[in-house]
Amino acid sequence: GSSPWLPSRFYEDAVSEAQRKFMGTLWNTYAFFVLYAEIDSYDPARHNLSDCKLTLMDKWALSGLSTLVKYVDENLEQYRITESARAIQDYVDNLSNWYVRRSRERFWGSGMDEDKEAAYTTLYTILVTLSKLCAPFVPFMAEEMYLNLVPQFFADAPESVHLCTFPVCDESMIDSDLEQDMAFVLDAVVLGRAARNKANIKNRQPLGVMYIKTSYKPHDDGIMSIIAEELNVKEYKLVEDDTDFIGYEIKPQLKTLGPKYGALLGGIRKFLAQVDGTELVKAVSGGGVYSTQIDGKEIVLTEGDLLIGTVSKAGFVAETDGNMSVVLDSNLTDELIDEGIARELVSKLQTMRKEAGFEVTDHIALAYKASGRVADVLAKDDSIREDVLCDRVEQSLDGYTKEWDVNGHKVTLTVAKL
Repeated sequence: GSSPWLPSRFYEDAVSEAQRKFMGTLWNTYAFFVLYAEIDSYDPARHNLSDCKLTLMDKWALSGLSTLVKYVDENLEQYRITESARAIQDYVDNLSNWYVRRSRERFWGSGMDEDKEAAYTTLYTILVTLSKLCAPFVPFMAEEMYLNLVPQFFADAPESVHLCTFPVCDESMIDSDLEQDMAFVLDAVVLGRAARNKANIKNRQPLGVMYIKTSYKPHDDGIMSIIAEELNVKEYKLVEDDTDFIGYEIKPQLKTLGPKYGALLGGIRKFLAQVDGTELVKAVSGGGVYSTQIDGKEIVLTEGDLLIGTVSKAGFVAETDGNMSVVLDSNLTDELIDEGIARELVSKLQTMRKEAGFEVTDHIALAYKASGRVADVLAKDDSIREDVLCDRVEQSLDGYTKEWDVNGHKVTLTVAKL
């Protein structure tokens, strides 16, 4: 939590926080891998990373791993222990909440196709490397992971993680451009999620178009599809101007304008309420100034003199941070509404599978009571049954039953293991 030469109080909440933020996150990622690796009888000795067809997400995760190894090694050499620990924690957080979450479906299919092989081998490589990298910090946890991941598959491997050589950075795996691109993706996704929350639109509800205003130009165009997929939009567009979607609400910053123009504050406030906000913001951004006359006196405004808020225009919802704006078209067609209902139903059924104690590989039968739009979607959308491993739909069924509200529609679902 702090550098070892600084005094720090010990308290139980700090331990719980470290367990939750780092140890729990890493262990859950490890447990996820083990669960599916056992189902598919994955043998790491029979798969080589260099032979795998890696996706952009795989390459990013491996690039970040090599960058992390280099950073930790250099910092530990200088006894910068806290910096190293925090870097490992940040990487594990991104690994769990970004890479694994986005790659989860790759582990679900039957058989071992090349995409699943790449996902398994990438995550295996990362977990083994992390067990060695974390060994000085969490020795018992690192040992538990290593013993289960390595010796039983590689007879010549050291019998303990603490007898292994400390990881060495593989410079050939580092792709700085890709890491910058993914940092841009993560920033855009944060803004997009905030925009959805502002409009009270669930992420499972697909949207038509997303516009991103940014000065950053991705090195790989394929990276943009990750943003669209994560924010559940059908189409994305990079734009240089967001004035078609965003207006500005501008108020005076009293701390700076008060001392300079105290008697004119009332006039300045009225002026800012009527001025073309887009023109004013463009003028003051990047250190510029905007001059005008109020009550016969010249007023010079800078960005620091203004409180600038954004207002989405009708049919759009937007969030802005610095030079980036993410704008979502919030208009919903019948097709988008039906797809949103289907995704909600899949989520509810997956929850019921878990609550009923089914294994991830169990196939089920389904019965339902619904009317109107939900009934239509359940009847015609085959993807719902495919996603939840439903082999047949019946009129009535003895099984686990639960009533749900699906986007304002009442529906009763029953699932039974086959």
